[in-house]
Amino acid sequence: MQSTRTLSDKIFLILKGLGMGAANKVPGVSGGVVAFVAGFYEEFIYSLQKVNSKAFKLLINGRFKSFFQYINGRFLSLLFFGMIISYFSVSKILDYLIQHYELYVWSVFFGMIIGSIYYISKDFKDWNYKTYLSLAIGILLGVSISFLDPAKENDNLWFVFFCGMISVSGMTLPGFSGSFILILLGNYVLLLVDSVNALYDTFIEIFKGDFGFLDNSERVRMLKVLAVFTLGSVAGLVTFSHVLNYILKHYKSITIASIIGFIVGSLGVVWPWKKTIYKMTSDGSYALDSSGAKIIENYKRYMPEWQTETYLAIGYIILGILIVLALEIYGQKTRKKYA
Repeated sequence: MQSTRTLSDKIFLILKGLGMGAANKVPGVSGGVVAFVAGFYEEFIYSLQKVNSKAFKLLINGRFKSFFQYINGRFLSLLFFGMIISYFSVSKILDYLIQHYELYVWSVFFGMIIGSIYYISKDFKDWNYKTYLSLAIGILLGVSISFLDPAKENDNLWFVFFCGMISVSGMTLPGFSGSFILILLGNYVLLLVDSVNALYDTFIEIFKGDFGFLDNSERVRMLKVLAVFTLGSVAGLVTFSHVLNYILKHYKSITIASIIGFIVGSLGVVWPWKKTIYKMTSDGSYALDSSGAKIIENYKRYMPEWQTETYLAIGYIILGILIVLALEIYGQKTRKKYA
């Protein structure tokens, strides 16, 4: 499969990684949905579950080429390369857009979620009492999660590792937003803003030949937190992929119905018309992260009034749906090509 990929396929794969990385950064949006709709979800899960004891034996024995081929390394490396680029580029652009054009950004995401629901459910025919029950449970869990109150920030390394395992589930389970779970766990700013900014600043300083960060205890703490979070994410990614592969193999209809429910439930999280509730300090001022941005604590949703802004938002919702439909068409072409 790896050797048949053309240059354009590799570029598109990196772009898919960019899409997954950006989606994982935004609360309420799941990178797994991008993988599902773009037509590479099953290959993604299959490749991750190849990271097993056999793969580690190949690695330990120095058979690096065999290891790379066994885990579908070209596919995974290009995809993760796109995700890494996203965290230092696309996600920062998204942060800017959400800050200045919040309603329209959420409208696009809302449309993409609606499009995803259509995409996943249109070919699903195995409806019975079990799958309807799974759908209902998925919706209930999705809605319940969206209305939970966030916890306080916790930089205990064991808890950070746990956050990594849980948050990465959004990549393997469509509709389950890992970044929103981090908000609920209280560590979204710590793990996806402050620590990432610390790594970015460190790279810039190293590039300039400045290693003064080694004497900066706060910077070292942030880098340590990010390293543990990354280890937890890798562990969660591999673990969830094995579990999900087993579940899909033995309970595919129930799993897909649950995924549809999760995504329907997540509509409440990405509802465009909401007021952002920012974290406040004890003196009544806004709490700021390391980049100077206000820290989001939760959202208060409301029904919009019919005005120009609302019509524009609806237009962006339609745009979001069209983006998913375009991804679906591309995904179908890709699946036919490699069938």
